[in-house]
Amino acid sequence: MMREVLRRACAAEFGHEVVGEAFSGRQAIETVLRTAPDLLLLDLQLPEMSGLDALAQLRRHPCQFQTLILSSCCDDYTVFRVEQERVSGFVLKNTSTVSMLGEALEAISRGQPYFSEAFQIKSAKRRANPTAFDKLLTDRERLILIMLSRSPTDRIVGDQLGISPETVEKHRFNIFRKLGLRSTAELVRFAEAHGFNQLEIERAEN
Repeated sequence: MMREVLRRACAAEFGHEVVGEAFSGRQAIETVLRTAPDLLLLDLQLPEMSGLDALAQLRRHPCQFQTLILSSCCDDYTVFRVEQERVSGFVLKNTSTVSMLGEALEAISRGQPYFSEAFQIKSAKRRANPTAFDKLLTDRERLILIMLSRSPTDRIVGDQLGISPETVEKHRFNIFRKLGLRSTAELVRFAEAHGFNQLEIERAEN
């Protein structure tokens, strides 16, 4: 239903040609490579593969397109991940209207970025915070924080990453120290509060 609304709005109301649709992250990759669109409207929450991971895979191909993110999530971690991918815009589905989508499309077609107000506020607050997670934790520590918030033991996390439980324990200690946490329960609450549970686990190279 959401795809149908977007298709009709883009074609009938805003005068764009819709060259393809996809229902999953993997299908999005196939569709973009096949149709070579000028602009990709990309939801972050997709089956099989998150929107951001699909976008990361598309970056490895010599295709040129702009990306407008559509999402119902606008937490700290989602905003951080979106910024890393250097997209052209972000529209928050929960608070935006169809006319706002049109504004975003028009701005991007003119070469101007378009980011929802909520996104800009979240981004500015995190950048101004000297103790924000992206300033304290390494890429590896962010990945392990996510996995620790989802997995009950260091051994399970170690097996998934191909490292020893002792190495995971050292990372756990550093994460606790840097974030001022004292227990796994606090780590889980931190992960939930900042949106680490909203997206797929970061790409392996991180």
